[in-house]
Amino acid sequence: MAWHGEHRAFVVEEYIRNGESVITTQRAFRIRFELGRHDPVPDRKTIHVWVSNFRATGSALKKKSPGRPRTVTTPENVARVRASIQQSPKRSALKHAAALGLSDRSVRRILHRNLHMHPYKMMVTQELSERDFETRKAACEDILQNIPSGAVLISSDEAHFHLSGTVNKQNFRYWSAENPQELHQQPLHSPRVTVWCAVAEFGFVNV
Repeated sequence: MAWHGEHRAFVVEEYIRNGESVITTQRAFRIRFELGRHDPVPDRKTIHVWVSNFRATGSALKKKSPGRPRTVTTPENVARVRASIQQSPKRSALKHAAALGLSDRSVRRILHRNLHMHPYKMMVTQELSERDFETRKAACEDILQNIPSGAVLISSDEAHFHLSGTVNKQNFRYWSAENPQELHQQPLHSPRVTVWCAVAEFGFVNV
C-alpha cells in the first residue's frame, strides 16, 4: 500500500505520544483511518524508518537518494562531450562519462541526439600487398580463358586464424558522425591456424 504524508505524520506523532509503542500506534492508526480488521497498517520496520527519518531530517518522507544528480543536457555539456570525443574517439561512452563527471545515460543522449554520432564497429581485414591485386586479376583472367563451357569448376580458398594480434570487435566502438572505415590489418605470416575449403557443383570439402 502507498503511504501518504498524512499517514506518516500521524504514525510519528502517535509513536512518540504512546511511549514508542508500535502496537498502540498501529491500533490508533487503524481507528484514525477507519481500517478494517484485515486491512494493512504500517509494520514495525516501516514505523521505525519513518520515526528515524523524522528525527534525522525533520520529515517522515522518504530520504532522497545520495547518488549522482541527474545531468541536464546543456550547451556547455554538449561542447564538453564534443571536445572529449574529438580527442579520444575510441574511448567508450562510459569512460567519457566518468572523465567528464556526467552520467553515462546523459553522455549517450548527447552523442546521439545532439552530436548525431554513432558507435561504429571496427572491421578486421586481411592485410594485402600491392602484388596481391595483380595476382587476383591474373587468376580471374586465366579462368575465363582456359575453363571450357560446361566444365566443373572447383573454387577453393583458405583462411588464417591468427594466434596473436586478436581484436575483440564486440567491445570496440569508434564514435563519429560518419563511418570512419576503421580497419585492423594484421600481417599475413604471423603464427596462425589455416583452414582450407573447396566448393563445387557437387558439394564442398574443408580441411
